[in-house]
Amino acid sequence: MGYYGTSMVCDKSMRGLYWALLFPWLFAGLAGCSIVYKLPTRQGNVIEQKQLDQLQLGMTKEQVQFLLGTPIATDPFRDDRWDYLGYYKSPRGEVSSRTVTLFFDDGKLVRMKGVQLAANDKAAVPVDVETLTQQRKKDQTDKSRDEAAKDKQTGVAIPAP
Repeated sequence: MGYYGTSMVCDKSMRGLYWALLFPWLFAGLAGCSIVYKLPTRQGNVIEQKQLDQLQLGMTKEQVQFLLGTPIATDPFRDDRWDYLGYYKSPRGEVSSRTVTLFFDDGKLVRMKGVQLAANDKAAVPVDVETLTQQRKKDQTDKSRDEAAKDKQTGVAIPAP
């Protein structure tokens, strides 16, 4: 009994040592396989297309700044040009960048460059989660209305005289 008892204690301590050495190696291996979540990277002015669609010629600098925020680059000697530079890297590694240049004359917006998306740059601006959620809710509401309309009997009820 004594021989088997000491053997069991030795086996338990060896098993513990085995797992203590193996666990960090397994974790490091999984981390190297990109299983760990990576955060998106945003730098500069990441402006959504819906904000740019609201820009109109003739807006004041204050209106533009309220809509888009403070520009990342302004010329200290010429205050008639504002540059918005944005960089976004998704967790999957997709990189997109965008430069929007606005020109002012007498404090009014007179010209815009980089406001429209290029045809081949479909992922230049990340999808806004709030906008996506609102669109899904709208789609669900429209679908439920369509289903409810199918269930209702249509026609005009004319009261009897």
